[in-house]
Amino acid sequence: MADCEKQVMIVAIDESEHSAYALQWTLDRFLAPYAPNCPFKLIIVHAKPSPTTAVGLAGPGAADVLPIVEADLRRIAARVVEKAKELCTSKLVTDVVLEVAEGDARNVLCEAVEKHHASMLVVGSHGYGAIKRTVLGSVSDYCAHHAHCTVMIVKKPKTKH
Repeated sequence: MADCEKQVMIVAIDESEHSAYALQWTLDRFLAPYAPNCPFKLIIVHAKPSPTTAVGLAGPGAADVLPIVEADLRRIAARVVEKAKELCTSKLVTDVVLEVAEGDARNVLCEAVEKHHASMLVVGSHGYGAIKRTVLGSVSDYCAHHAHCTVMIVKKPKTKH
């Protein structure tokens, strides 16, 4: 019954160190200090690109490449989820749901917010400049404008050389 009263927090993960930092930061501040009686239900979401998007081509030969790309994307997703699971376990946060959904990260995350009625979405910031952000598109910017919940963008501090 207590589970029903918990607010849902979604943390987005990918294979980047920015994503791992955002998850660790969130665990350290919102979940680990309260384990095992955490005030949030944690759902970790990884958006796996579709093979056709990852390859970015169609035509002769694409059919031969797609199964290889799909297998590679599945391996990456499994590795990302396993790393997230290990990080949660190391912080004694065990009540975690891990999801992998295929599609563009922007859409996958906003759909996850709706599906789970999340009150907070946490995303890492890759720290791209204006030009790269324009070309690649910013997942965090998109989610901040389109997700129907609070969006927290966690920036990894710059290391000083």
